Amino acid sequence: MRYVALIYEAEQDPSTVAPEVWGQVIDAYNAFGEESQAAGVNESGAALEPTQTATSVRVRDGKTLTTDGPFAETKEALGGFYILKADDLDEAIRWAAKIPGAQTGTVEVRPVMEFDEDGQPVAGEGAAA
Repeated sequence: MRYVALIYEAEQDPSTVAPEVWGQVIDAYNAFGEESQAAGVNESGAALEPTQTATSVRVRDGKTLTTDGPFAETKEALGGFYILKADDLDEAIRWAAKIPGAQTGTVEVRPVMEFDEDGQPVAGEGAAA
């Protein structure tokens, strides 16, 4: 089963963080990446640019509307994600707890909905009931 681990934290401009502190953050994420890849759990992941670079897109009455900024204003912003392969939710949670952002923010774990060749959800935690 695949799970997405969405990493939410208060946004901070890396240029305002002391280089040694920023280096520790990067080292912690690199260590998680290496450990989870070696275990065959980490399928992919990425860090996201700050929310100020976001563009929200909506289509209403056939017209595309764009708004600068994120979909919602919150104290914590989506800063990155991992796609994790785990046997079950408990295993996904154990891995999510190792993500450095879990110590200072929140990591949301959600099953990825899988589909068969006919476009129907397959049985699993991510399938519609």
